[in-house]
Amino acid sequence: MQLTATPSPAVAARLTRAAVRAAVAFGAERVEAMSDDALLQLLADATEARNALEVMLASASAEVSRRSARELGYQGLAQRKGHRNSTSLVQNITGQSTGDVRRAVQVGEDLLSPSGRDGGAGDAADAAVRVDARWLTLLRDALAIGRLGQAQFQAIRTGLGEPPVERYPDLDDDFLPDAWAVAVERLVEEAAVVPVEALRAAARVARDRLDPIGVTLRFEERFAARSFRTWIDEHGQHHGRFVFDDDAAVWVHTILSAALRPRRGPRFVPSDGDTDAHVGGTDANPGADDRTNEQLQYDTVLAILRTGANADPTQAFGDRQPGVRIVVEATALTVGHDGGPTRVTGVGHDEELGAALPGGVVETYLCDAGASVLSVDATGRPLDLGREQRLFSRAQRIAIAVRDGGCIWPSCTASPSRCEYHHIDHWAEHRGRTNVDDGVPLCRNCHMRLHNQNWRITRVREPETGIDTYWLHPPPDTTSTGGPGAGAGLGAGAGPGTDVRTGAGAVGEGRGTPTRLTTKSPRRFQTA
Repeated sequence: MQLTATPSPAVAARLTRAAVRAAVAFGAERVEAMSDDALLQLLADATEARNALEVMLASASAEVSRRSARELGYQGLAQRKGHRNSTSLVQNITGQSTGDVRRAVQVGEDLLSPSGRDGGAGDAADAAVRVDARWLTLLRDALAIGRLGQAQFQAIRTGLGEPPVERYPDLDDDFLPDAWAVAVERLVEEAAVVPVEALRAAARVARDRLDPIGVTLRFEERFAARSFRTWIDEHGQHHGRFVFDDDAAVWVHTILSAALRPRRGPRFVPSDGDTDAHVGGTDANPGADDRTNEQLQYDTVLAILRTGANADPTQAFGDRQPGVRIVVEATALTVGHDGGPTRVTGVGHDEELGAALPGGVVETYLCDAGASVLSVDATGRPLDLGREQRLFSRAQRIAIAVRDGGCIWPSCTASPSRCEYHHIDHWAEHRGRTNVDDGVPLCRNCHMRLHNQNWRITRVREPETGIDTYWLHPPPDTTSTGGPGAGAGLGAGAGPGTDVRTGAGAVGEGRGTPTRLTTKSPRRFQTA
C-alpha cells in the first residue's frame, strides 16, 4: 500500500511528533490546571495526532476492503477471518459504526495509488485519471499532511464530486478540472475556520457555480423526491415528516428566519378581539415568551396555514413580510435577439443559504416578483448607494449582503437575515461614513463581541487592482493566542506607520496579528 500524496513514513512521523507533544503536556499537569494557551495547544496536538491516525485507519480500511473483494470468495481476507464482509471485519476491530467504516474506506480509496488497486485495463485507466487529476491530488495532499481531517476531506470530496466534463463538450477539456483545483485550494483554506457542515455547503456551492446543467438535474431529482407524511405513535402523539424540494426549502427557511430574526422575533399580530393569539409567558412576567425555537417554528408554520385560507399574511408577520431574495449575476442572463425575451442560462443563488437554483426557477421568480439591479465596478465592488444617512439604507444592506454572503466573522456561519450592519469606521468615534465599502455584516453575537472587547476591522485597498481586503484585529494587550473573537472597525485611511497590507498601524499599538476576512458569498467561487 502506498500513499500518493505523501509517503507513509511522513504520516507516521507526523503522528509521532504530535502524539509525543500531547502525551508530555497531558502527563505534566491536570487539564483543569493548564493555562489557556497550554490547553489550546494540547487540543491542537491531539487533533493533529488524530488526523494522522485517521489517514492510517482510512488507508488500512480500504486495503482490507480490497483484499476482501466479493470476487475473491472464501479466499478473501474477511471470509478467512470469519466475517461476512470487510465492513464487519473492520467494525469488529475498530468498534466503528457501519457508516464510519464506509466513509473511511471511501477516503482510503482516494488515498491509494493505482498500483494498490486491482482491476482490468479500464479500471487502471480510470484510476490513473483520478490520481493524475490535480484537484484530487491537492485534496489528498491536504489530508495527508494534516491540513484536513477525514471529516473535512469527505465534506469537500462529496460536496464537489467529479468534474462533469462530459456535460460540456464545448469547453476545453482542462477547464473544469482546473476550476475544480481552484475550488479545492479555496476550500482547504476555509476548512481552518469553518465547521464541517459549512464546508460541505461551500463545496456544493462551488460545484453548482461550475455545473449549471447539474443544478437543474439535481433540482429535478430532489423535486421528484419531495414528500410529506404523518403518523401517530403508540402514545397518540401525531408526527410529521417533510422532504423538501429546493425551491420550497428556500421559501420555508426564509419564512422561519423572518419569524426568528434576532431582536425581532415572530410577529403574531392578533385580529381585534382575538384573545387566543397570546404567545406565552409566565405568571411573573406574562409578556415574556417562554417557547423554545422549535415551538416558535411550529407556531409560525401553523399560523401561516391557518391564516393562508384568509389570504391575510399580516396576521402572522405584521408589516414585515418575509420574501425569498435570489442573486443572479449578469453573466447568467442571455438577452434575446431583436428584442426577444431575456433568458436565465446560468444559475441563481438564494441569498440566505447560498443554495443554487436552476434558470427555470429563477425565471419564475422574475416573472412573479420582478428584479432590482445592483451595479458593481470593474473589481466587483458594489457601487455606493447613499452616503449621508446614519444607518445603512435597505439598498446598501442588500449590496453588502450580496458582497459578503453573511456574517463576516471567520468562524461564524450566520446568514444575512441574522446580521446587523457595522461601520468599520465608527460613526461617532471615528466620524465614519455610511458607505457600502465601509460596512460589513455581523450577527448580533459577533457585533456585540466586537464592540465589547474592542476588536477592530480595517479595510485596505490594493492600489493597482482597486480590490478591497478586510482585516480583523484582536483587542490590544490580549493574552490569547487563539483565533478571532469579534471586532470593531476602521476604514481604508492609513496613517503613518500603517502596514499597507493589513492596515495594522492604523488601529493603534499592542494588537496581535490580524486575520484576513473573506467573503461567504457564492460569488467567491468561479462560474462556468
